[in-house]
Amino acid sequence: MRKIIIRILGSMKETLLTVLVADTQEKREKGLMFVKKLPEDHGMLFVFSEKVYDGFWMKNTLIPLSIAFIDSDGEILKILNMWPCLNDECPTYDPQVFYQYAIEVNYGWFERNQVREGDYVKFDLF
Repeated sequence: MRKIIIRILGSMKETLLTVLVADTQEKREKGLMFVKKLPEDHGMLFVFSEKVYDGFWMKNTLIPLSIAFIDSDGEILKILNMWPCLNDECPTYDPQVFYQYAIEVNYGWFERNQVREGDYVKFDLF
């Protein structure tokens, strides 16, 4: 899986994050399932070919995560916290917005790095 560094631009600072790119249906479905540890400044970037209105779930995910939902211009629209789920039925975390990208990181990473809704993500995918 391809790895890139993205920049998150807040009102007072720029934060770098190394992400694996999940840009196919198969990669998006697997996500961070079965990952036991995620390095602190690492995550996964989910790329969709068009805007979607859907939620994420944590089936077979072993670590708590935070997720940011991002529009096509790079604006962070919503940040949610998600909990591991090893059951057959897991809750869906629905941002209730249209988005084109999502970033999963360790639980609390956005808060620890002062990243907020309304900040912008800059990345070069190609």
